[in-house]
Amino acid sequence: MPASIDIHAVGQVFETGMLICFGIAWPVDIYKTLKVRHTSGKSARFMSLVLLGYLCGIGGKLIRADGSLPELVTWLYVLNAVLVGIDIALCLHYRSRGAKS
Repeated sequence: MPASIDIHAVGQVFETGMLICFGIAWPVDIYKTLKVRHTSGKSARFMSLVLLGYLCGIGGKLIRADGSLPELVTWLYVLNAVLVGIDIALCLHYRSRGAKS
């Protein structure tokens, strides 16, 4: 007889994997922006939409926690949201510097 599989746990593994992949991508993008000091090809509006998505994910995790501690994966949402916020700030900073030149 096969062992019972906890579908919720499997779902969390996939969710965590997605957030880790995105979590690796954001620091690479931030590093690239700092290195080249311009933001051509980047959209602050698009990144704001991504940030909104992460904030919705955080809100959903907090609501589902129902007063108890949220799942650990929630912290990956928070980390990714912070990294996207940094990327947006860099985008706006370098865009404003380019406009003044």
